[in-house]
Amino acid sequence: MTSSQPGSTGITYASAGVDVEAGDRAVELMKGAIKATHNDSVIGGVGGFAGLFDASALRSFKKPLLATSTDGVGTKVAIAQAMDIHHTIGQDLVGMVVDDIVVVGAKPLFMTDYIACGKVVPERIADIVRGIAEGCSLAGTALVGGETAEHPGLLGEHEYDVAGAATGAVEADALLGPERVRSGDAVIAMASSGIHSNGYSLVRRVINHAGWALDREVSELGRTLGEELLVPTRIYTADCLDLMDHLNAGDASVLHGFSHVTGGGLAANLARVLPQGLMATVDRSTWSLPAIFSLIGGLGSVPLADLERTLNLGVGMIAIVDGDAAQAAVSRLNERGVPAWVAGTVGSITDDAASHGADFVQGAKGVDGGAVLMRGAYAG
Repeated sequence: MTSSQPGSTGITYASAGVDVEAGDRAVELMKGAIKATHNDSVIGGVGGFAGLFDASALRSFKKPLLATSTDGVGTKVAIAQAMDIHHTIGQDLVGMVVDDIVVVGAKPLFMTDYIACGKVVPERIADIVRGIAEGCSLAGTALVGGETAEHPGLLGEHEYDVAGAATGAVEADALLGPERVRSGDAVIAMASSGIHSNGYSLVRRVINHAGWALDREVSELGRTLGEELLVPTRIYTADCLDLMDHLNAGDASVLHGFSHVTGGGLAANLARVLPQGLMATVDRSTWSLPAIFSLIGGLGSVPLADLERTLNLGVGMIAIVDGDAAQAAVSRLNERGVPAWVAGTVGSITDDAASHGADFVQGAKGVDGGAVLMRGAYAG
């Protein structure tokens, strides 16, 4: 056994690959962006052991329910790392988390994040967190804390991964869910901004197989392939909450549910929010596939069924509303800058539904709920 002698150079945390001072510099660079998301309910500043949020507003609830969600952005981070562009991936993280919370009608109140990296590069970490803060601002959610962990030897010097969690609240009698959905409801589609943050393992496999570089100019996209793949996830939280307030004003109960179209695609996620015995029939001809999805499908000869159960194909969020309120819902969303349209209707499951093969989905992601039937061909 050896021992350190006075004046000898022993093993330090820095020599093991962890730079504490770099972490401190990253915090200084991101402070302003984080503070911009704070409101009067946030207690304390940046750097505490725990984020504090004043929950006094919940006293006005008759029966407050807390909603929570956690997620990451998957292998989309590999695209950000390859392009050395890191200021958009944070918005993807926020979208994946808060838009799951709004599905039940809850308002996301606060969020925390976690970044694991091989080496803390202050400017890179600050870019990531600025993106998270920007996403939180779009959602009206406070970023109250986070953690950056340096993992030398586990992650490469330029590698990182991100995760986050958020908490929201909803009044019990305003909770959205399958029990509110009924026959005759309309399915309102809200356009995605692109691929969002799901299915990048398939996307990356396709472009690698095709031998396409990320800096390749693609005329159909109007930009490089890499720029298209890094388009941040559209955040629907504020628009969904506004739509709920607009349609369910007073004692009205017109908006019955939302579905966030993430991993599994449109049909599987929509089926999760439908009750047993009901089926949503979605008409593909009501929208055209955005160019990036046609490109991925063509480059990889990916079967349509596989595309549909992997990618959002142009629809990132769905609202389920009373049939008589369908046009009002579309108009409200369009006014707020969210392209939206009536994509289908809800009715009883037909006897021949299961005969449609891959076009028919019943029960998904562990939820024994309703069913979805995809009909027709995409427009254009």
